Amino acid sequence: MEISGIREAIQRQPFEPFAIRLADGRSIAIRHPEVVAVGRRRAVVIQDDDSCLWIEPLLVVSLDWSPSKAKKGRGNGHGRS
Repeated sequence: MEISGIREAIQRQPFEPFAIRLADGRSIAIRHPEVVAVGRRRAVVIQDDDSCLWIEPLLVVSLDWSPSKAKKGRGNGHGRS
C-alpha cells in the first residue's frame, strides 16, 4: 500500500476509526487520527501503552473499517462506494 492511503484515512472528515492490517496478520486499531504520524516513507502509531510502532507501507495489506458502520452509512448518504 502507498503511504498516501494511510494519510487519507486519518484525514477523513468526519474521522472513522479503522484498523491497519499487516502482512504478518496483526491488526492495529486506529481509534483517533492523532495517534498516527505519517512521514514520506513510513507511518508511526502511538499505541495505548505509549509505545511506538513503525509501519512500513509495503507490509500493509489493507485498511479496514467496521462493517457495521459502513452498512449504516449506506442508508444515510455517508457510505463509501
